[in-house]
Amino acid sequence: MRSWVGWLLVAGLALAGCGGGEDRAAAGPRGTGEKGGPRGAGGPGAPGPETLPVRDVQVARATEETLARTVQVTGTLAADEQADLGPKLAGRLASLSVDLGDRVVRGQVIARLLPTDYELRLVQAENLLEQARAGLGLAPGASPVVDPRETAIVKQAAATLQQARLNRDRMESLFAQQLIPQQDLDAAVAAFGVAEARHQQAIEDARTRQAVLGQRMSELEIARQQLSDTALRAPFDGVIRERFVSPGAYLAVGEPVVSLVRVHPLRLRLAVPERDAAAIRDGQEVRVTVEGDPEVYTGRVARISPSIQEENRTLQIEAEVPNPGARLRPGAFAEAAIVTRSAEPAVVVPANAIVRFAGIEKVMSVADGKAVEKKVRTGRRAGDRVEIVDGIAAGDPVVLSPGNLVGGQRVKVAP
Repeated sequence: MRSWVGWLLVAGLALAGCGGGEDRAAAGPRGTGEKGGPRGAGGPGAPGPETLPVRDVQVARATEETLARTVQVTGTLAADEQADLGPKLAGRLASLSVDLGDRVVRGQVIARLLPTDYELRLVQAENLLEQARAGLGLAPGASPVVDPRETAIVKQAAATLQQARLNRDRMESLFAQQLIPQQDLDAAVAAFGVAEARHQQAIEDARTRQAVLGQRMSELEIARQQLSDTALRAPFDGVIRERFVSPGAYLAVGEPVVSLVRVHPLRLRLAVPERDAAAIRDGQEVRVTVEGDPEVYTGRVARISPSIQEENRTLQIEAEVPNPGARLRPGAFAEAAIVTRSAEPAVVVPANAIVRFAGIEKVMSVADGKAVEKKVRTGRRAGDRVEIVDGIAAGDPVVLSPGNLVGGQRVKVAP
């Protein structure tokens, strides 16, 4: 047993001695970092920043300016007003005077129905009105308001009533003198009652004719309005968005003929994140840009939803964007900057001084003739200027278009 243990100890020492020799051979001479090479050389062909050639650079200084505080959102432009226009009456389309893209003004005739049927209805209404006027004894052009007592039927009934009254009074006087029998007096009293009832009926007939006259006048106005409604007119200034029918088609009531949109101003519908919702107010300036158009358009916040949308946690708002030249089109995607504060101090640098790589932003500064790398955090952008929230202060130099400039590299500032 002891002999076996001894043999194992000898074998282990032999293996350890072989491994140590190989490790020392791999490590090389004392004081080296690699096989046969000097420590800290960094390998062949990899010089440090101080060994790179001197680089000519242009330098600008960070400045303090006033910038607007904005909320960046995206949205969709929509027409201020949009309507599908159709006739109030049924009929055959006689003419259509507009087409896709045509501009129209409020009140302009867009289309017309054949008016023949409605012209005949107007003539019929005029004749019925004259008939009603004649029933009241009104001359052409006379006022339609008449006192029932001045009508012929009431005057006739009033005369009969007066005659019956006189006859009754006479019979009462004769009966009091016992010159006539009771039967004659009763007949006179009855005749007076009949005349009185006929007089009342005549007044009611006159009032009925007066009401019929008013009805005929209304029917005449309806006929005139229907004849006018054969012309389809634009309810507001706008542009024809779509045309649905052609002349000759028979149209039902309200069937669309064209679609009209108002393009000045436009509505910009935006969804503001909940975290920025508290800063939004009516009347705030909104700067709008659309793809393919370099111009920045200015609008104002006009309408704000009273609640946050639960499904996406955004606040729906609408801005009015003037569009007198119709350069902006409804339906276009737009980027907007809502100005929540008009002027705040900020440190800014030229945009071409910012270097971005792997999500890190930095600028290259200059100190003691060498490039110095500084990490920064950017904020708002104003044209070719970018706000620096953190990393440098106003007055610090920054290298313009640094390219592959590295920290520690010697630089020469161009005058």
